[in-house]
Amino acid sequence: MRAVVSDARLPAESLLAIALSGGLDSTVLLDAAVGCFGAQRVIAFHVYHGLSPNANAWAAHCEHFAASLDVRYAARHVDVARTGGESLEAAARDARYRALDELCDEHGASALLIAHHADDQAETVLLQLLRGAGVAGLAAMAPQRTDGAAPRLRPLLRLLRAPLEQYAHERDLTWIDDESNADTRYSRNALRHDVLPVLAVHFPGFRDALARTASHAASAQRLLDQLARIDLERVASADEQGALALDALLALDDERAINLMRHWIRARGLQAASTARIADMLRQLHDAAAARGGHALRIDHAGHCLRLYRNVLFWEPGDSGDAPDLDEGASTPRTVMELQWQGEEVWRLPQWRGSFVFEPAAAPADDTVDEGVLRTAPLVARSRAGGERMRVVAQAPSRTLKNLFQERGVPVWKRDVPLLFIGEALLFVPHVGVNREAAPSAAHGPLRRISWRPDLLLT
Repeated sequence: MRAVVSDARLPAESLLAIALSGGLDSTVLLDAAVGCFGAQRVIAFHVYHGLSPNANAWAAHCEHFAASLDVRYAARHVDVARTGGESLEAAARDARYRALDELCDEHGASALLIAHHADDQAETVLLQLLRGAGVAGLAAMAPQRTDGAAPRLRPLLRLLRAPLEQYAHERDLTWIDDESNADTRYSRNALRHDVLPVLAVHFPGFRDALARTASHAASAQRLLDQLARIDLERVASADEQGALALDALLALDDERAINLMRHWIRARGLQAASTARIADMLRQLHDAAAARGGHALRIDHAGHCLRLYRNVLFWEPGDSGDAPDLDEGASTPRTVMELQWQGEEVWRLPQWRGSFVFEPAAAPADDTVDEGVLRTAPLVARSRAGGERMRVVAQAPSRTLKNLFQERGVPVWKRDVPLLFIGEALLFVPHVGVNREAAPSAAHGPLRRISWRPDLLLT
């Protein structure tokens, strides 16, 4: 057992984290890791959801076991939130991995070792087959993944459960039996208790065969990902980072377009979509392109929405809504906010979920103003009322915000932004710039660059 664990590719003298549930598999992994690398290089992480009445007892058991090995220990309680029809098992798994990533980051772990073994892999492949999964699903659990806070390694993936049990008995280890593992209402448990024993009788080598299937699928998926990256270079928008050019996407055949969309969704950090769901997205995109009505396109998925504007396809947070164009419809005014500026660099506006930022600037530019202007009257943040006008160049005629937004390619749903006034004069408009009627470009003192940053982009 220790030889198997020591074969894992681990950074020398680094801190190694073990995901410790308290069950047989993770108990064996922790004990073997201490035997291989020493207690000083190991830390045990326990994540519990409170889904079982015994959760606190399991956490206490894990802490006691880690202490018996002189291993550092940290625990994290998480709430399981289910979204978009997600199963309880999937939601709990996602919450657990997020917590493990956070713990790795907090404690500086260089790798996270997880105790999945060959029986777990066989169950996963069968489940994915029965769900009609594609090659990504059939690839099941990878021996190593690098998309978390620390690399996730599964050093026991080639071992069956039986050798783990033998090791545990020889070492006189104690572990927890989760009562939910006997509940065959869960798909994995039904396979484990009702299906795999029958398969073992008629197909004794089925676990090795399924492991080979997972390996072949993983190879195929790597090739599909390479193809998607090649297509992404051709289809990526030249103007908007992380966005696609619709005409280039639709020029691909459907299979390549679906493969690219699947890769793009994953690259944006969104929950995976089924092939049927992606095919429906493509159908709607074809319809929007044919009707030239893409501005109204909105496809919701995983808390985000797919939007189209001027041939550019991109993802927006799902709560962005369909803000009206205030030059053509009614506004939804927010409370007016006021600031007597005294050199602040950040003015947070919770109602708009963002902040105005006033950074020192070395030279005049389109988005800079003299500090003296900012002190002449209170700064006021207001909603658009419709019909506002401004000059982006001092000698040019004033223009409506609607025209300026259109000229700069700002989608309608991004125009619901606060307008910054100095007293009663419009001073600055996000996505457009400074109104030179209120702030001449000539500088007579220190300068500030004004910008608007949504909360997620504030640094």
